[in-house]
Amino acid sequence: MRRMSRRGFALTAAATVAGLATAGDAAAAGAGARGWPRREMRGMWVASVANRDWPSKPGLPAAQQRAELLAYLDTAVRRRLNTVIFQVRPTADALWPSPYEPWSEYLTGVQGQDPGWDPLGTAVREAHRRGLELHAWFNPFRVANHTDPSRLVPTHPARVHPDWIVPYGGKLYYNPGLPEVRAFVQDAMLDALRHYAIDAVHWDDYFYPYPVAGQVFDDDAAYARYGGGFPDRAAWRRDNIDRLVREMSVRVKKVKRGVDFGISPFGVWRNASTDPLGSDTQAGVQTYDNLHADTRGWVKKGWLDYICPQLYWNMGFAVADYAKLVPWWSDVVRGTGVRLYAGEALYKAGDPAQPPAWQDPAELSRHLTYADGFRQVRGHVFFSAKEVTVDRIGAMARVVADHYQEPARPPR
Repeated sequence: MRRMSRRGFALTAAATVAGLATAGDAAAAGAGARGWPRREMRGMWVASVANRDWPSKPGLPAAQQRAELLAYLDTAVRRRLNTVIFQVRPTADALWPSPYEPWSEYLTGVQGQDPGWDPLGTAVREAHRRGLELHAWFNPFRVANHTDPSRLVPTHPARVHPDWIVPYGGKLYYNPGLPEVRAFVQDAMLDALRHYAIDAVHWDDYFYPYPVAGQVFDDDAAYARYGGGFPDRAAWRRDNIDRLVREMSVRVKKVKRGVDFGISPFGVWRNASTDPLGSDTQAGVQTYDNLHADTRGWVKKGWLDYICPQLYWNMGFAVADYAKLVPWWSDVVRGTGVRLYAGEALYKAGDPAQPPAWQDPAELSRHLTYADGFRQVRGHVFFSAKEVTVDRIGAMARVVADHYQEPARPPR
């Protein structure tokens, strides 16, 4: 059922009485009349990479780390959100006792050091206790925010298999072109699903890395070995990512039925100037061409339960207009069964470096009002937890006041 304002519910109910509403709207009105909470995604990301949101810095005592995490969950409840997307594998590491990868350095400041507690286990248990869903957020290929393998613990898979890694743009990445890499990263992520009652497996926008001027992602050897059946390297790279997504989609359901698989990609698949199927945008990055991620194709093939494009631009922004991307993505998901959530750039609100639109506390509320006109949009996710808490200019408070006066359950 689509997101509706309270006024929208009243209008729908009236239309039902008059015999004018669709069957779907009639069901929605009936649910409202019986007092059932409506279903829409109201989420926030909690980023652990580089201690962006949590923990506030590495090396804090376990009790303080836990208190900070619980405070974010309490903030989600206070803002009438229903889902927390918690980053548990930021850089080929783990925020749970994984047999595949080391403990994250963002916990203790030392990679591989046991923090003395189980953040993922605590997050799942405490989120559910508060009536929140917990989506476990994984980054598939990023290994380190530096290019020195010797800084990784000796037992790190990237040191055990140095042929798996590629330095690029000041970071280390696993090579998506190697079948053994794709199998390993899936195994590492699925370990969390096997051992915890997470509600969804969530990936962000990093597949092949964002382009860095003057640098080359050196996968020549893998391309020579595996790329013979493809017209060019770009097509081979896209197939590598397609395989990862398709395989993970199947494996998630085999491990635990009822768990969602969702991806939050960069918001532009392709510009219409590149492809007539693309959006009316002029973005410098296109996921299909630059990240070799066919995000539109994944939806059309039904490999995902939800897609949450990062629509991190204001209404009327010429390069990528929120008001043009919402209808484009709505058309992409129409008839597929894949749920559409809009990723929202709360972090831009009140940032003086951003355009004037982001200095207006009402900008994000206007996003939700606009998206309310598209029944395919099943909710919104806000980046990120720090801003949901601090709320620099009151943009989140405005969203809550205008749109979240009543609770809602996540779509299922």
